[in-house]
Amino acid sequence: MRGGHTLAVAAALALGVGCDSKPKEPPPDVLKGQRQQMERAKGVEQGLDDAAKKRMEEADRQSK
Repeated sequence: MRGGHTLAVAAALALGVGCDSKPKEPPPDVLKGQRQQMERAKGVEQGLDDAAKKRMEEADRQSK
């Protein structure tokens, strides 16, 4: 009968380990910094593209 008692205790411990009263925090966003840098880079790229377009338009106006 001793084996049955040990099994019952082991089962109770296994069930107790799975029950945690604290809510789990979401996992950290490890790519957040990279996404922010990509957004900044896209903004810089857009600014450079706009400036190049203005220069081209100005050069076209001056050549006419």
